[in-house]
Amino acid sequence: MFHPKTFITMPQGDKSAYTDKQKRQAEHIEESYEKQGVSEEEAEKRAWATVNKQDGGGKKSGSGRKKSD
Repeated sequence: MFHPKTFITMPQGDKSAYTDKQKRQAEHIEESYEKQGVSEEEAEKRAWATVNKQDGGGKKSGSGRKKSD
C-alpha cells in the first residue's frame, strides 16, 4: 500500500517525434505556466499535454501507431 503523499513519477517520453514548431510551442507554454507560479516540472508536463491535445501528438513519421486498413 502506498502512502497518500508518496508520488511515483513516470518516465518522461522521448520528444524526438515532435517537430521544431511543436517543441517551440511547448517551451512557450511552459514559460507561461512558470510565470503563473507553477513549478518547472509541472509546467513542462502541462505544456506537453497541451501540445498533444492541440496536435494529437508527435507529427514526425514513425511517431505513433498506424491504423491497419
